Amino acid sequence: MSPQTFEGDFKKFFGRGLAILLPSILTLWILWQAFVFVFSNVAGPINAGTRAAIVWVVPRVVGEEDLPEWFVVTPEEVAKARNNESRGYRPGVTDKTIRDDLRREYLETYWEDHWYLNLTGLLVAILLIYLAGVLLSNFLGKRLYASLERLISRIPGFKQVYPHVKQMVDLILGEKKMAFRDVVLVEYPSAGIWTIGFSTGESIRQIDEHAGARVASVFIPTSPTPFTGFTINVVREKIVHLENVSVEEALRFVITAGVLTPENPTGQGSELVGASGGPRMIQAEGGQSARDAVERAIEKDAG
Repeated sequence: MSPQTFEGDFKKFFGRGLAILLPSILTLWILWQAFVFVFSNVAGPINAGTRAAIVWVVPRVVGEEDLPEWFVVTPEEVAKARNNESRGYRPGVTDKTIRDDLRREYLETYWEDHWYLNLTGLLVAILLIYLAGVLLSNFLGKRLYASLERLISRIPGFKQVYPHVKQMVDLILGEKKMAFRDVVLVEYPSAGIWTIGFSTGESIRQIDEHAGARVASVFIPTSPTPFTGFTINVVREKIVHLENVSVEEALRFVITAGVLTPENPTGQGSELVGASGGPRMIQAEGGQSARDAVERAIEKDAG
């Protein structure tokens, strides 16, 4: 057994630390980028529209004596703004136009000084999305949305992208998040090799003529990204249904490359072939991962 060196330990523990921390860091980064995108491209325009609506509504519902401080614009401020060449006001511009511009600027300054007002856009966006979900869930809304989808599907550029984006969104956020019926076993890619798949329903009936029997479509996921895979057609009699294995358990099995199984959901034990050729169980200790336990056993065997 080769002696431990600082370089070897550093590479080992640095790689282990990176493997532990990187998923969390990437997850936080993706969530942060999503928040920034929504805040800038959704909440930002809503906040701007809200401020414009406030400037229009306030003088119509609030008396002169009750106007907020940021809304009051003096004649001196109007004259100063008119004479400010950087603003580019033309000679014929009215005092009301200049006053409205100043009120929008004052409100924006007040808005930025009170950071929590920026959450208005997010709250309005959430409310609008909720109302859209309510309106599009009834019979009339569904028909209107279906007509809109048909229109979008005819637009060049959109028709090449929209259907695929919609399928992905429906898979993640739709009411039917997974179109898989159940978990199955098929002998694929050759006899004697059993592969986990997901039954997706009936296949193309013309395939039955070539297969000599009724076939069904089975989606074969790939590790570690189970939503990328391929679809095969299997004779129904050759499909084994795993009734006691849920879709979530099968996905977990595929994502972890078989480390997490329904019988071993924590992945704390892993099989390793012993010197005699038979399997022996390697049990992880004290929070140790299955991979670390196997690596430790291999190092002991090598020593």
